[in-house]
Amino acid sequence: MACNSGTCQSGCYRDSSNEAEEHPPVKIANEAPNDVANGRKSTEQLSIAVCVKCKVNKTIAVAASAEGGGDFSGGDSGRFCADCFRSNLYGKFRFAVTSNAMISPSDNVLVAFSGGTCSRVALQFTHEMQSKAQKNFDASPDRALPVFGVGVVFIDEKAISAVSSDELDGAIEKMKHIVSDLAPPVKQFHVVPTEAIYSLKTGDAKDRLNELLNAVSDVTGKEDLLEHLLMLSLQKIALEYGYTKVLLGTCTSRIACHVLEATVKGRGYSLAADIQYVDARWKIPVVLPLRDCLIHELNMLCSLDSLMTVEVFNGTRAGINGLVSSFVKLLQEENPSRESTIMRTAGKLTPFHFNRMSEDNNYNDQVASQRRQKKYSLKTNDALPPESFCPICSSPLKISTFGTSISFDNAKTSLDAIGAACCASCHFQVLPKDPLSLEHFISLLPPSMVFQAEDGDHLSQRQLREQIEDCLLSDNED
Repeated sequence: MACNSGTCQSGCYRDSSNEAEEHPPVKIANEAPNDVANGRKSTEQLSIAVCVKCKVNKTIAVAASAEGGGDFSGGDSGRFCADCFRSNLYGKFRFAVTSNAMISPSDNVLVAFSGGTCSRVALQFTHEMQSKAQKNFDASPDRALPVFGVGVVFIDEKAISAVSSDELDGAIEKMKHIVSDLAPPVKQFHVVPTEAIYSLKTGDAKDRLNELLNAVSDVTGKEDLLEHLLMLSLQKIALEYGYTKVLLGTCTSRIACHVLEATVKGRGYSLAADIQYVDARWKIPVVLPLRDCLIHELNMLCSLDSLMTVEVFNGTRAGINGLVSSFVKLLQEENPSRESTIMRTAGKLTPFHFNRMSEDNNYNDQVASQRRQKKYSLKTNDALPPESFCPICSSPLKISTFGTSISFDNAKTSLDAIGAACCASCHFQVLPKDPLSLEHFISLLPPSMVFQAEDGDHLSQRQLREQIEDCLLSDNED
């Protein structure tokens, strides 16, 4: 029971009706009024909802939420508006191209187009760069710098996949529609079957290709071999139609997976060759302008700009490649910066000398300030002998002992040389263990692989001679 004494210090409860009259509520001096607090909250919400770059437009996430659009929560959608996000992503692409001298005005670029998100953005950005170059060319009075050409190629894997002919034909028509809808200059669209790497009739080439893949028992080795065959197909079409560069849509997310895959497979020495902006070990150099872009960024751009994508040969990866892809995906869900961290860590590896454009390319028509080729601590040709490459996966080989070179010289035929020239990973995952099966497998390889092995044979002999040159007697010595 509460007392009514105003001087009571016992802490008992007074009557609630009298308490309000005797002790009216006191406002604390540092307590903000409700209207001020609400104003502060609205200001904080506004700062979060506004693009961090332009400070004017709403972020993608807020705009999509207001319009009832798709799910754009997380990542750059909460930081940039649509225009700034698009500009930022295109800026990464353009900086990679200009700082690494990927495309010159005299080039003819072949864009590898699978129909997926990465290749679709690569095609779109290449087209935008070409369109701007065309506008500059038309506005220039002297028209000194020509506009680089662009072609598009789709590798048809129907011979080695379960995709129906009707489904593939429909997908190809959509791809043709995508390419034809791009503004001029006109881009030629090529459809090349994987079996075209053989100089045989269509039926015989399909049978030989399937027989070659079926000869590989390891699931991971079969996937790796197929990936290399696709690259050979791109090289073949580029050589036949006079293209000077092959542009791939490989992004940060794919490179992060490749880093762990190569590490697990024991390809640490050759890893640096595969993850750079430029790969000129091929007759037609390969460039990766989307190397600094994440897959979720590319997906977001396709959604914002309504870029049509066509998924055809998008089967689930298996073996080591499938496990690594699932692992990296799980890491990315836990921490959105994991893929970038993996790529940046691997990027500290020293690139090879072929990870930049050759200086003998036709850059005479470019001003030095326009090239701005990025300076790398690359291995120079003078410091090291020419690289040897695995004839199966084209990984650079480290010949540190005489054993590998001698095995080349003891090979009686070019087929034997291929087996001796392969890297350890291909020996373990691709090449059959049985000698008779190995001989049959090597006989099924496309001619380009055989020629590369023969070139590697001659190279190894020259390297061996350089290694023992001090021990050899000259012709005028006893």
